[in-house]
Amino acid sequence: MKNLLKENLINNKASIGTFVTNPTPDLVEIIALGGFDFIVIDTEHGDLSVETTKNLVRAAEYRKITPIIRVTENSTTDILRSLDVGAHGVQVPQVNTVEDAKKAIDASKYFPIGSRGLALARSADYGNINAFDYFRNSNNETMIIVHCENTEGFSNLEEILKLPEIDVIFLGPFDMSQSLGIPGQIYDKKIEDIANEIINLTNKYNKSAGIFVTNAEEANKRIKQGFKYVTIQMFDTFILNACKTEISKIIK
Repeated sequence: MKNLLKENLINNKASIGTFVTNPTPDLVEIIALGGFDFIVIDTEHGDLSVETTKNLVRAAEYRKITPIIRVTENSTTDILRSLDVGAHGVQVPQVNTVEDAKKAIDASKYFPIGSRGLALARSADYGNINAFDYFRNSNNETMIIVHCENTEGFSNLEEILKLPEIDVIFLGPFDMSQSLGIPGQIYDKKIEDIANEIINLTNKYNKSAGIFVTNAEEANKRIKQGFKYVTIQMFDTFILNACKTEISKIIK
């Protein structure tokens, strides 16, 4: 596995992704052909099964777009199964403490870093690979993206960033706004202050900052601000908006 997204971020290159909740591999190919750098296969808010995520990962790899799986929760089993089907990284919600972050690392990495269960599944070419080379490569290439989505997580952010295996801190502006008592007010100064501090801390520890945005204009603003791992919308919303835009132009 060669993680092109991780390489981009190490080289300080902004990368653009979108969330996928639809189990159709064709849509993943379309996303790749449309120019996105990565997809986040969403099993937290989506209803995807392990079987369908495997096919979405397969389509992403075929079209050379990086597949990340947002797991349902910070669970050893969820992380293990997501990585075994071939995801190039996991995006983990509700990582609010150092202990939460260490749990995600332990589940994502093989010995000597973690204790991920050993199985030569799809991620290891079904055993058609030198096992020790695979374990080493997986530890090097597998990304760990953790959410900072409430005030508790934000208060522990610097300690979380001291863990070398954490690659990206992902700001969830909607969840953070709820935690701050201003639900939905994602452009409030309190959110902006947190966003700027996340940029400062990720730069300090040579990590990348990520965020969810709703359109290209906002993406450009966030990239200029310093975010490098930027997700735009749910892809189903892209399709809906495209339909509405074209229909609105038709005179009936």
